[in-house]
Amino acid sequence: MYVPCIISDKTRPDYLATVDTDPASPTYSQVISRLPFPYLGDEVHHTGWNACSSCFDDSSRSRSRLIVPALGTDRVYIVDVKTDPRNPKLDKVIEPWELHALGVGTPHTTHCLADGNVMISTLSDGPEKNGKGNFVLLDGKTFKPKATWPASEEDVATFGYDFWYQPYHNVIISSEWGHPKSFFEGLDMKHVEEGHYGTHLNVYDWTTRKLTQKIDLGMEGVMPLEIRFLHDPKSAVAFVGSALFANMFRIFKTEKGDWAAEKVIDVPSKKVEGWILPEMPGVMTDIIISMDDRYLYFSNWLHGDIRQYDITDTRNPRLTGQIFLGGSILREGSVRVVEDTELSVQPQTRYVKGGTKKIEGAPQMLQLSLDGKRLYVTTSLFAPWDKQFYPEMCNKGSMMFVINVDTENGGMQMNNDFCVDFGDEPEGPSLAHEVRYPGGDCTSDIYVADMDKRTTK
Repeated sequence: MYVPCIISDKTRPDYLATVDTDPASPTYSQVISRLPFPYLGDEVHHTGWNACSSCFDDSSRSRSRLIVPALGTDRVYIVDVKTDPRNPKLDKVIEPWELHALGVGTPHTTHCLADGNVMISTLSDGPEKNGKGNFVLLDGKTFKPKATWPASEEDVATFGYDFWYQPYHNVIISSEWGHPKSFFEGLDMKHVEEGHYGTHLNVYDWTTRKLTQKIDLGMEGVMPLEIRFLHDPKSAVAFVGSALFANMFRIFKTEKGDWAAEKVIDVPSKKVEGWILPEMPGVMTDIIISMDDRYLYFSNWLHGDIRQYDITDTRNPRLTGQIFLGGSILREGSVRVVEDTELSVQPQTRYVKGGTKKIEGAPQMLQLSLDGKRLYVTTSLFAPWDKQFYPEMCNKGSMMFVINVDTENGGMQMNNDFCVDFGDEPEGPSLAHEVRYPGGDCTSDIYVADMDKRTTK
């Protein structure tokens, strides 16, 4: 697996770690190679592929390149993972000025398109770091930035973050984080009150590239981050996790043909003492859907838990599993929970490596194996926010775990044989973020329904 690793103090370059996840391998649960990037302060974050299932009807296409955008410097790295999959090499660098020339910056989510191009969502207007929810297209062979995607400047959203396209329904829906110049300073509730963070879902016509709808989720939907359609390419249902107040919204197509959203999961805040506010929200950061569209998973980065829901009935998700790993409400910590509508006791601190090392931080990025049986978890969110809420994790490094999943009855259990401790890295601690499978995973592929034959590619 490929995992971007961030250096929180920016004294060394970020790097791409390759982790061995084969239980039969002598290097199981170890970092087997590291690709350092050539610059400081990149804040590499999410990654994506140059090609995926949507363009595999072209035999010349393969997952040969990992696309690695850098939030901090506006670079995009193109990494060769085909020549030697266990030892990736840097192929090309898209420099900041190439994005700035198109009026975009702060690149985030990457998806390949069925036409062979690569599309990346961007969060700013470039070096000024003002909020701007645009998209940039890269040539799928040369990786040169070609153009922005929306039809006109009027079709650019105020904020950007994640996106998912669904050609069968002629739609692309994007989510919103906020002003980069605000969130790079850490989370300030004053900025939330002043409207520096988004609350909208932006609906585009896939064919005309026009912004046709803005769905306002209101204050309950501040910071709608990860958006996931069901994997069924004909499905008209998606989910988005609104981070700050830990609410999950179901997105659906109405009988009139437009799109709407309804809240289907609400994680209550906990009344606390010894924290920066009298109430601690969950801060729902990552979400993922199993390939069979049965289970939805998400992480509450402040509370410290991962949850599993059966979404067979998408309007009424049913909680089937929950596990705590770290977080801010541990019984042994400085925060005291004085009112909790969910838990009767505060969770205990968890240790790894035979009980010798405490888990710092909390579950954050999630990636699920294609068979749904292994949920990979890392604990870093974003270096400025890591420093604010989990400074010890920045000092000691983040971790990567495997959660074993019961796919028949629901439920999750920690795999005690697997733990990658990025505090033990040769050059010093790092913050591991998103996880990618070389052969594709539950978030890298968007499946395309053949509009003529009505079959799935």
